[in-house]
Amino acid sequence: MMMMEWKWLWFIRIAVMLLVLEGCRWCTIDACLEHERIALLHLKPFFNYRHQLQSWVEVKGSDCCKWEGVECNTTTRRVILLSLNSTRWDDNMDYNMDNRNLNAWYLNASMFLPFEELKSLYLSGNAIGGNLENEGFGKLSSTLSNLEILDLSENYLNDSILLSLSELSSLRYLDLSSNQFEGSSHPRGLNNLTNLKYLDLSGNNIESISNQVMIDGIQLRLTNLEELDLSGNLFRNNTISSLEGLSSLKSLTLSYNHLQGSLDIKDGDRKLELTHLEELYLDGNQFNTSVFASLNKLSNLKSLSIRGNQLKGSIDMKDLEAFINLRELDMSGNELKDLVIHQESNVSSNVEEIYLDGSNLSTNILQSIGVFASLKTLSLYGCGLIGPLPNQGWCDLRNLEVLDVSDNALEGMLSPCFSNLTSLRELDISGNHFQIPLSFAPFANLSNLKALSIDENKMVMEPSFYTSIPKFQLEAISLLKCITSQQLSLKLPTFLYYQYDLRYVDLSQNNVSGTFPTWLLENNTKLGVLILRGNSFTGPLSLPSAPNSNVSLIDISQNKLQGQIPTSICSTFPHLSRLFLSKNAFEGNIPLCLSGLKDLSFLDLSNNQLYGKVPEELITKGSLIILRLSNNNLSGNVVPVILNANGVQNLYLDGNNFSGEMTNVDVSTFEFPNSLSEIDLSNNKLHGKLPRWIRNASFLVRLALSNNGFEGSIPLEFCKLNRLEFLDLSQNNLSGSVPSCFNPPNIEHVHLHRNRLRGPLSLAFYNSSSLVTLDLRGNNLTGSIPKWIDTLSSLSVLLLKDNHFHGKVPVQLCKLHSLSIIDLSQNMFSGPIPSCLGNLSLPIQGNKNLGIGFYGLPIEEDESTSIVTRGISYPESYLEEVIEFTTKSGFYSYKGDILSYMTGVDLSCNNFTGHIPPELGNLSEIHSLNLSHNKLTGVIPSSFSKLQHIESLDLSYNNLSGEIPNQLVDLNYLEVFSVAYNNLSGSIPEPKAQFGTFIENSYEGNPFLCGAILHKSCSNTDSPSTISTVSKDKGEDGLIDTYGFCVSFLVSYVVVLLTIFVVLYINPYWRRAWFSLVGKYITTCRCSHVSNFLTYHIFKQCV
Repeated sequence: MMMMEWKWLWFIRIAVMLLVLEGCRWCTIDACLEHERIALLHLKPFFNYRHQLQSWVEVKGSDCCKWEGVECNTTTRRVILLSLNSTRWDDNMDYNMDNRNLNAWYLNASMFLPFEELKSLYLSGNAIGGNLENEGFGKLSSTLSNLEILDLSENYLNDSILLSLSELSSLRYLDLSSNQFEGSSHPRGLNNLTNLKYLDLSGNNIESISNQVMIDGIQLRLTNLEELDLSGNLFRNNTISSLEGLSSLKSLTLSYNHLQGSLDIKDGDRKLELTHLEELYLDGNQFNTSVFASLNKLSNLKSLSIRGNQLKGSIDMKDLEAFINLRELDMSGNELKDLVIHQESNVSSNVEEIYLDGSNLSTNILQSIGVFASLKTLSLYGCGLIGPLPNQGWCDLRNLEVLDVSDNALEGMLSPCFSNLTSLRELDISGNHFQIPLSFAPFANLSNLKALSIDENKMVMEPSFYTSIPKFQLEAISLLKCITSQQLSLKLPTFLYYQYDLRYVDLSQNNVSGTFPTWLLENNTKLGVLILRGNSFTGPLSLPSAPNSNVSLIDISQNKLQGQIPTSICSTFPHLSRLFLSKNAFEGNIPLCLSGLKDLSFLDLSNNQLYGKVPEELITKGSLIILRLSNNNLSGNVVPVILNANGVQNLYLDGNNFSGEMTNVDVSTFEFPNSLSEIDLSNNKLHGKLPRWIRNASFLVRLALSNNGFEGSIPLEFCKLNRLEFLDLSQNNLSGSVPSCFNPPNIEHVHLHRNRLRGPLSLAFYNSSSLVTLDLRGNNLTGSIPKWIDTLSSLSVLLLKDNHFHGKVPVQLCKLHSLSIIDLSQNMFSGPIPSCLGNLSLPIQGNKNLGIGFYGLPIEEDESTSIVTRGISYPESYLEEVIEFTTKSGFYSYKGDILSYMTGVDLSCNNFTGHIPPELGNLSEIHSLNLSHNKLTGVIPSSFSKLQHIESLDLSYNNLSGEIPNQLVDLNYLEVFSVAYNNLSGSIPEPKAQFGTFIENSYEGNPFLCGAILHKSCSNTDSPSTISTVSKDKGEDGLIDTYGFCVSFLVSYVVVLLTIFVVLYINPYWRRAWFSLVGKYITTCRCSHVSNFLTYHIFKQCV
């Protein structure tokens, strides 16, 4: 009995001890290790760009395992993963692209020594240029023996880093893509990485890999390497032999190099046999059809991609017979016209995926494709297929799971063959001319169908008795721009009422009317994305009563919804990340509850009738990245909204009623949010001086303050905005001169038009080589165009209209080879027009627009929905570059793609003299040329007939003489033509082609022009018989009469002048009136053409 009690006592004691020890263990390692927490805090100053590591707090006991970018072992609580990608720099930093090393810094790798169990280290995108001396990655080898993944991509490293990496023998994954490896790279530093399975050297400038260097008598080999990415380099065919030692290689990517013709993989005279290679990617090179024969030893190849090469004409599938294991074949983006397909071949029986997108095929391929019995994916996007779908061939693909025939010209009713494709999961027939019944009956039996896209086809009615319920339950559907007739725009397709598993729905731009379809949300509780923009839904926004935590995006913009935005939207969709309600008729205040949506990153309430103030909590407590409240009736003080916008990157408050002075705020209590990169406050009622606290906005990239009431000078603090790319201060009351210090290193677009700026340009914008647009119209600027104008090497748009510039146009302007739009009108420029302007190429310039990125959808693409959701995105920026230019007798605004193609030169309303340079005829790409209201003389150059793209040509109000060149009738795009009020003579051009559309006012003010349009016959002046019938006597009499007329006219002219002089001398009243009249006449812009007519023609007769 005593023994039993002792055993129980011993057992209890052991149990207590174990509990104590376990408790102590949890007490000590519930959080991360203290020395590792301290080590992370030592790292923070080097990797905390834009305060991205805010969770790394210097509070004792804080669990660093829960910090951003940190992952710990759940047992030991030691750090096993560090993700510090783009935490020192990001894509918006002002990199010096001409010498990227100026941005580089050198890493002390010893900072990672405390993390002894570290397995994964991500340092991508941090501008690392190398290691400090004796502080390289080699020092980590003895301590970080578990490090398997190292990502150093998108830095400024060269191949000298390889020796430092060579000691990390535990590495299995190494990413060195997008660095500065150049020329012939010697990867001997990789020799010791015997465990390496993945190596990425893509996006460098490597020309070859020297793999024959001997170290200790051993040839370099990465015998365990399975994946190698060498894409985006400068490899040529003869450099591939260096891959001979990669005996375990399974995946090789050589895309986007300089490979061409065929690919002979040789080591001397012996062909390299990459016997384990299963995946080969050769996209974006210059291979031709002979490439297949050169690869015939790769018998284990399962995936071959040769997109975007120079495969032309027909491909005989016999050329691929050697690839007996081939499963995936991608030949998209070539110039293929046909596939020669044979029955019972190794390829046709095994291939499961074929991609031929962007070819130029006939619909015959659909008839012969049926021999690929194992085919699961067939993609023929944009292949030029025309006509109806055939009723054979493709109908036999009973294993087909994915079919894409989008963006072709297929038409007619859908083939009954669709009912045979019982395995079909994804179908995309968008961008064709099919007629699709509202019931979707052709797809009714496809029970496995999960994703369907039929955008931009036509919905048609069907017999009313058809009531079949489809067998499929879709997960994703896109019906963009499908319902075209008014009769069908009354309701949504009925089959949608029977769908209960939808996750993605896009029914945009169909003119569907009625109330908001709440039932779609109620029936589909897994719905994540609902896009209904561009319809005609009316009434209030009615929402389901039950919450749906799966919804992440709702877009019901461009409808006719009214009333207030329901506050229940926040509780109904608690995980909403993007909400688009723009272009409706919503009114009232912005719901305060939106600030409680912790996932909300994109909110667009623009173009409604909202009023009141912007809730402070929406800015301070939310997680917004883009906030767009443009074109409402919001009011209040805008400065607190800006200064509290931590985390917000793009803020659009334009087109509201915000008022007050932006300087009237105590900014010492605020810290300007370093997240803000884009602010639009244009079209409000702001006034006073521009805020000097703007100097704190050091991360600002785009700023629009146009059409307000700002006054005073432009503060010098604007010169400190070093990241600024876009500035619009137009249509205010700004005065003073443009600060000479204003030349930010990245500035691209400057709009200062319609202010009261004065003085010369001095050194403003000097050496701004990134400047694309300079708009200074409608100011009081003086002086001449500075001769340093040629330092603006990227300048594409120069608008100096309506100022007081004078002097000659400098020839340096001709050195700006990117110029495409020039407006110097309504100034006082003088002298001849520089002939060198004819040397300008006026190129199409895409950079005239703002560079705008796009956000993808906030959902993870799954295999069953990717065919529908691909390509759906929203812009990151809503600021637009808009250029105003006078052409075709009107004032036009250009933006988007049209701006990229617009070219024009306007020199009107100046004092240019001399002849029109014939060299201007070399401006073959010009669309508009205006030389009117000057003092130009001479003839119209016949070289203008070479202006083949010109649409508007205005030479009116000059002193041009001679005839209008008949060659101008070849200008087929000319819409507006004017030579009015010159001294032109002779017959107007033959009224054919575009010249048949011009009316009398194109030629008025030229009394010696003749032609049918002018109701004046040219026969009297042009007939040679008139001269031959005049007798010698009559000719002499005519000469005497002309001589007498000239003498009498001159005598009379002198008498009249003397009479006027005497009268003005005697009568002071008439004298003052006369001089007043003369003064007004002198200051008038236009000259008297009556005087020109009399002086020229009378003295012509007298000579």
